[in-house]
Amino acid sequence: MSGLQLLWFILIAVLFSGFFFLEGFDFGVGMAVQSLTHNENEKDQIVATIGPVWDGNEVWLITAGGALFASYPFWYATLFSGYYLILLMILAGLIVRGVSFEFRKNVPAKRKQFWNWTLSIGSLIVPFFFGVMFISMIEGMPIDADGNMSATFGDYINLFSVVGGVAMVLLSYLHGLNYIALKTTGPIRDRAKNYAKFLYGILYIGLVAFAVLMYFETDFFKMHFATTLILLVLMVVLTVIANVAVMKAAEITTFVASGATFVALVALIFTGMFPRVMISSISSKYDLLITNSSSSPYTLKIMSYTAIMFLPLVLAYIGWTYYVFRRRVKHAPVLETK
Repeated sequence: MSGLQLLWFILIAVLFSGFFFLEGFDFGVGMAVQSLTHNENEKDQIVATIGPVWDGNEVWLITAGGALFASYPFWYATLFSGYYLILLMILAGLIVRGVSFEFRKNVPAKRKQFWNWTLSIGSLIVPFFFGVMFISMIEGMPIDADGNMSATFGDYINLFSVVGGVAMVLLSYLHGLNYIALKTTGPIRDRAKNYAKFLYGILYIGLVAFAVLMYFETDFFKMHFATTLILLVLMVVLTVIANVAVMKAAEITTFVASGATFVALVALIFTGMFPRVMISSISSKYDLLITNSSSSPYTLKIMSYTAIMFLPLVLAYIGWTYYVFRRRVKHAPVLETK
């Protein structure tokens, strides 16, 4: 295994980590539009918290897909062809979310509720199916010697993958609630904290179920016992930190800890698969490995130079965007009509 192959394996993990850290709270805010708010003013208030950043956050996913295509074409081919329907559902959710942001601003008030619902539903669909995809992937899929995947419904949708999908939804929702508490004023801020306090109790149960299923349904503990255990413990510790921070109204700490939980989860998945990129349930000799799935050394070298030149600019722009829109979105009270 070359240094460049390992570098791009890590960079793809970093890109997915950045996507879930940033887009995770977008999904959570989208779900909260219908589940947290009490009136249209509050819906507009929480949507305004992500209005300037949600589309930029999705660029991390596009970049991850592009990097995967360029650096690991065989991984890309097997993943995208084998998970065609799952990825189609993710794409549909992203499209529905995108158009919902625009339509809810411009349609008459009586039709706005429809687009509020589509925003919430689209925001739930995407993290759920990402969870299903990644968890079924680490369980192992029927991949043959040519890298073709011939999966059935049960390979995609099973107890562990559904638990993974629900866990992603819950993590996203909590991350969104923490972001709302960080970025708003008024009743919606206090309500977001109260919801989070309750849901962290449910998340503890989910983490235990997730760890138990991972032990029985994957080979992570067999292949990488120490790192798997450390990262699972880290996820629990981060959850405890976020939970305690919610109780103490330490909003920045809560938000960072809930986002870091996503990073730990992505690290768990990628370190558990290493040195594999796709796991075959037919035979381990059909696993796709880092060494036999990557592009040529020349391609990886050119990509590395390009990343070195442009990545600092992209990160600087993202940081500047969040700095410009750093202020809280104020509560607009509902005017009573006589």
